[in-house]
Amino acid sequence: MCQTTNLKELSFLVYGLGISGRSVVEFFNRNKITNFRIWDDKQKNIFKKYKTQNLKKDLDLVDYIVLTPGISLIKNKVLRKYKYKIITDIDLFFLHNNNFKSIVVTGTNGKSTTCKLLSHLLKKNKFQCMLGGNIGIPILNLKKIKNNFVIIEASSFQLSHSKFIRPDYAFFLNLTNDHLDWHGTMKNYLNSKLKIFRFQTKYNYAIINKKFKKIFIKKKYLSKIIISQIKSYKKIKFKIKNEYLTSNINDENMSFIYTFAKLLKIKEKSFIDSMKSFKGLPHRFEIFLRKRNLKFINDSKATSFKATQSALSSLQNIYWILGGLPKRGDKLKLSKSKKNIIKCYLIGKNINFFKHQIKDKLPFSISKNLRNSIFQISKDIKSNKQQDKSIILSPAAASFDQFKNFEKRGEEFKKLCRYYVRKFN
Repeated sequence: MCQTTNLKELSFLVYGLGISGRSVVEFFNRNKITNFRIWDDKQKNIFKKYKTQNLKKDLDLVDYIVLTPGISLIKNKVLRKYKYKIITDIDLFFLHNNNFKSIVVTGTNGKSTTCKLLSHLLKKNKFQCMLGGNIGIPILNLKKIKNNFVIIEASSFQLSHSKFIRPDYAFFLNLTNDHLDWHGTMKNYLNSKLKIFRFQTKYNYAIINKKFKKIFIKKKYLSKIIISQIKSYKKIKFKIKNEYLTSNINDENMSFIYTFAKLLKIKEKSFIDSMKSFKGLPHRFEIFLRKRNLKFINDSKATSFKATQSALSSLQNIYWILGGLPKRGDKLKLSKSKKNIIKCYLIGKNINFFKHQIKDKLPFSISKNLRNSIFQISKDIKSNKQQDKSIILSPAAASFDQFKNFEKRGEEFKKLCRYYVRKFN
């Protein structure tokens, strides 16, 4: 819950006209908030009538700068000295609305899946809920939220600048090396995530991984600490007849959902029944094709080594496609999963980086692209008589060296597998 503010009494500059920036302008128009101007370093031809004629003057005079999440202050020196004014679309959402229950989810990996799991759980148990933020609909485009649960996926970019986000339930899932080019240091990255708790009160809940308990206490946050119950979840996991949830890749996400279900006093049987019908998101350990004893898995969303390790530990007899644009400071630890891997196929424009990571640890070949990888796997797999083999794209890297985004990479992988499936005997 949040005390609402009369936004008509304030002035704004909307900086950046990506999806969230455009939703801010539309939100202002719907609510007859007129004292705002816009600026975008690239977009020149939308919302022209609102464009500032003097950026420096407006930066000095406005009460708040609503910044699009992708803009880093490390790279934008102009904005750096106005940091105290910068807010996000999620801040506006909290300032404008009350009479709803907010669930804000952050973490390096698993945010989107956890949000979808929360939505599924609530709807199956007759709670009214909506989903927005970094997943799906921009948060300011949600309507009729009164008395609903509102589930918000919050990136570190959004939280870094937040000044008014106060969740009823704040989820902090995990933290690994990511976005260091945006934040500068791991400390900055962690502190941005921790802002999810900063404005909570003693009436709010912080649902966290036990690894963060000490730092939570050290920071003297006021909300009630709830530690995710992964051991308790694993005791009942076998009762959930859902292939997507049988692997251990979702155990962390599910432990948070199970813990939250207990907070809401959802009975164990209802929780189990609800989860049986959950369908995973595309590109996240997506089992999209089977042929006899072969399983094809699209895990294109695994853009860090940590995310990929979860996938590798969940399978046997793996033909693994690896490569792309590596995350700064990332290291691949294979000690627990290399026994599961038959061979690795390197793609992308950073072959040497990945070759150095797996050399002398795994058999590998340099494929350069997805098409070559799948063709090579189709040849290699014929000499392997083992049962239940898995072919997985889990690249442990961003896609931008060869694809527009991880979705395009995943779709290309699925299309090629379906085309070449006849070669897999």
